[in-house]
Parts: sequence; C-alpha cells; structure tokens
Amino acid sequence: MSGPSFRQLDDVVYGRVDQVTPLIRRVIAENPSKFTYRGTGTYIVGHGDVAVIDPGPELDSHRDALAAALRGERVRAICVTHCHADHSPLARWLATETGAPTIAHGPHPRPPRDEAAESSESSQPGADVKVEEATDFDFAPDVRVADGAIAAEGPGWTIGAVHTPGHTSNHTCYALAEERALFPGDHVMGWSTTVVSPPDGDMAAYVDSLRKVAGRADDVHWPTHGPPIPDPAPYVDALVEHRLARERQVLDQVRRGVATIPDIVAVLYADVATELHEAAARSVLAHMAKLVADGGVEVADGGRVDLASRYVAR
Repeated sequence: MSGPSFRQLDDVVYGRVDQVTPLIRRVIAENPSKFTYRGTGTYIVGHGDVAVIDPGPELDSHRDALAAALRGERVRAICVTHCHADHSPLARWLATETGAPTIAHGPHPRPPRDEAAESSESSQPGADVKVEEATDFDFAPDVRVADGAIAAEGPGWTIGAVHTPGHTSNHTCYALAEERALFPGDHVMGWSTTVVSPPDGDMAAYVDSLRKVAGRADDVHWPTHGPPIPDPAPYVDALVEHRLARERQVLDQVRRGVATIPDIVAVLYADVATELHEAAARSVLAHMAKLVADGGVEVADGGRVDLASRYVAR
C-alpha cells in the first residue's frame, strides 16, 4: 500500500532552543517513545511578547528548559492542540508562572462508562497495551477557541485556530499567518501516521479534517513530533489516500467473509509484529466504524461497533 514519504528529525538536542524561522523557536522534550518519536516539540512564537504552543509533558527537564527559553519574555497565550499527556500537562505550570491564558477547543470528553473499560488500553498509563499517550482529562482551557477564530496575537504575529477532529474530537491546529505556517499537533506528523482510536478517535472526522488541511495554502507544517513538512498539501493528500486504501482493504476482507476485527488484523498486519496487533485492532475498529456509518458494512447481530462484534458486507 503506497503512502506518504516519512522523514527523519536529525540533530535533536533535548532542552536546546532552536530558532527554526524568524518567528518560531522550538524546544524538544526528552520523552521519546513509539508514540512521540524523538519527543514533544514545544513551539514559541514571536519575540518579547510570545505565544507557546503545546507546552508538553510534566517533565522537570522540559519545564526548566522552557523557563530558561522564556526568561525575559511575556507569554501572551498558551495554545494546546489536544489533551494527550505529551502535549497539555505543562500548560498548568506555565499559566501559573506567567498569568497567560490557556487556549484550546475544549477539554477532552470522558468516555461513557461502558466504553471506558474497552478503551482503557489507549487512555490509561501503565496498561499492558497502549496505542497512544495517556489522556490529560484534567486539562480545561481558560479560553475555548472556535474554528477560524483568532486564538492569539502579538506584535508581528497572529495565530488562528483550525479545528481538526479525528485524532481526538477537540484537536485543533494553529496557523501563523505571517509565515503561512501551520502547527498541526498530532493531526499531521512527518515521521508516522496518526493514531485514530475510538471512542473519541473518529476515522471519518479524521479524513475530513485531513482534506480540510490539504485545502489550505500553508507553506510549511511544524508538527509537535517529527520534522517540518514543506509543501504540505501533497503530503496530506497522500495521508488521505493511505487511509482510504486501508479502508478498502478492510472492506475487501469483510466481503471475503472475514468477519471479526482480530481475524482482519491477522491478514492485513501479517508482516507486523504480533505485539502490535492489539494497537492495529484499534485502527481497524476506527475504519470499521466509518464503514458502518457509510453503509458498506453492518454488525452481524445488530449490536454496536466494537472489537468483539462480527461484521458482514451490505
């Protein structure tokens, strides 16, 4: 299956402040993992009066690095793309230290009780199976920003909000107008595809949000994880096709009579280490939910879409 050409992030020095463009600085947290690549990249926009995008994890070394990078600056806004534990937790400390408001689309919704247990492997730290970082349910922004609104502005810079549900329902990208740059958080990453894990992850919303971003006129993306993406529209178009190709594969398996998600994973991910199959099942579940909503597949017994259900083609 063809897909985007992923790129590497070289020359990572944790805690160092890198001036990556005239208006943008980046500090990378030392939290590398299979979900965060080399670590969380926190961005500082502007000089003197600044905005901080995705303050990052509760990690003493990263907190100290940000404190040093922001010494002598006035933080005007703290913008958070979403509420995973590698993005939002340090926002509380930074808001207390600076008095700046935290800004986001909203808090991460708590799952219904019956879905919470099913999704616990993707949302709770220390579980045996994790498909993404833990969720920071305690984060609630001081300011809720709507799609298309100005999230923050200062001398020489303007940051707009671009709501992109899919990875999470509250995921928001931030656009720096003066450099035609987008900070896509986890919506678009240069090193890997993005986790879309129900119940809050929604594949249909994710694909729609990718198309929305591909239709923008940005010159560059600065993801929270991984390298910048120049000329991002073709790259994002390739991400869309990658997801739709996987969806076609899932539908083909159902039409062939492969009725359960574990059996579909065994076929489609036969060349992937088995310890990753439970994570792959969450992705297939997201595709299956989209196929059921689109009318191409139905749950065999009329029940709800979940990992244990049996599926048939319509």
